[in-house]
Amino acid sequence: KMKLSIIITNYRTPDKLKQCLQSIFEYKLDRRFNFWEVIVSDSGTIENEQKQITDLFPEIKFLPHQKNIGYARAVNRALKITQGDYLLIINSDIIIPPDSHFEEMVNFLSQNQQTVGLIGPRLTNIDGSHQYSAFRFYNPLTILARRTIFGKTKIGQKIKNKFVIKKEINNSIKTEKPLEVDWLMGSALLTTKTTAEKIGLFDERFFMYFEDVDWCRRFKKCGYKVIYFPKCRMIHYHLQSSQQIGGIIDFFISRYTRTHILSWLKYCWKWKSFF
Repeated sequence: KMKLSIIITNYRTPDKLKQCLQSIFEYKLDRRFNFWEVIVSDSGTIENEQKQITDLFPEIKFLPHQKNIGYARAVNRALKITQGDYLLIINSDIIIPPDSHFEEMVNFLSQNQQTVGLIGPRLTNIDGSHQYSAFRFYNPLTILARRTIFGKTKIGQKIKNKFVIKKEINNSIKTEKPLEVDWLMGSALLTTKTTAEKIGLFDERFFMYFEDVDWCRRFKKCGYKVIYFPKCRMIHYHLQSSQQIGGIIDFFISRYTRTHILSWLKYCWKWKSFF
């Protein structure tokens, strides 16, 4: 049997967090792990919400913070105190359904941990429809296609399909075969403590966006594969954080678009490359 640490990042979504925790405790992890722990790393903590959660789930470790500290810093705080051999990092808007096959993803990582560094499940929406969560690395055209009206053109659509590895992902889901990808969305990631210690913590210079891209790139730089594992399924309440207007107007109006582009530029500066 193995030891597992589950890290949940949360920012003022107590109802989603309750659902997430409920799904974990109903999953009966005792069948597979002789030790498991849940660490909630909370941003913008509201005291009575913290009390509600810890009263309902007294077994968890709750790390409060008054301010919104961002994803990277929230994960890092929890990573430093984990006791498990395997680390599952999820957002609070993730649900692990009873038929998730989570153990199979852990087994795959266990059997391939010399070559596989990071692995992620197939994510679906509440209605069961597919959610793209594995990608190729960005280039300037990808940013244009995703964040401006250019994405609505035929060429823009083609670029977006290539970015989300549409053809390969659909095939991977049909065959249930793992697929090597460039990077995985940070909403649900599994790694081992040993490998994570080699790679290092998330880069806290990224407050929002690109911290997951950067981490995956660092895994690959150290010779590890990043794997999409469709046999394991998790539900993700992912919502589009911004409605795109397109072009320069969107850059000035949408805080999310602005943050996304500025984070990409920061990432390009760090890696000395636009690709």
